[in-house]
Amino acid sequence: MLDKKQIEDWLLSMGIENYVINDDLSVDVDGAVDISHKRLTKIPVKFGNVSGDFSCSFNNLTSLEHCPTSVSGSFYCRNNNLTSLKHCPTSVGWSLYCYNNKLTSLEHCPSIISGSFYCHNNNLPSLEHCPTSVGGDFYCDGNYIVSLEHCPTSVGYYFYAGKIKVPCSPDVSKWLITKHEDLFNLIDNPSPDMVALNQMLWEI
Repeated sequence: MLDKKQIEDWLLSMGIENYVINDDLSVDVDGAVDISHKRLTKIPVKFGNVSGDFSCSFNNLTSLEHCPTSVSGSFYCRNNNLTSLKHCPTSVGWSLYCYNNKLTSLEHCPSIISGSFYCHNNNLPSLEHCPTSVGGDFYCDGNYIVSLEHCPTSVGYYFYAGKIKVPCSPDVSKWLITKHEDLFNLIDNPSPDMVALNQMLWEI
């Protein structure tokens, strides 16, 4: 583990300001943290609470170890080599971007996302452990998902599930296969167990 001087030097090299180093050497930041495009293979400093956005995208990370426990803004970890969301913040104030990785599970992600949730282009076999409530868009296309089991019970805007084989069951009242980007769009409100969309892009 880095000592306090090494932590200060690293934060300075990353352009991070308005921080407090706690007794346990974790770092709280008043504002946003952007350590994207730094060729990082790991995050050497343990972050605690970040009051703005936190981005560690476009690196070579295989783990989210030392990521903040709480992010008041959005959390970006896209375009890395992550296979797990272990050490993901337990609380994210707005959106979570974890797409373009190698995720095989959504375990450890927050259960409630006020903004949008983007987990497309990974290696997910199912939606197990995904957030139960998403206030904005939900993207899960470009995975190996073959059913909407475990999907959120509430999505506030658009739901993009990709080329999923839609189950024929009484719970599903209306489905629309769109030509736009070869995505399926779930529309209407099939059942409480499925996704309730508040705004519809497509109408039948």
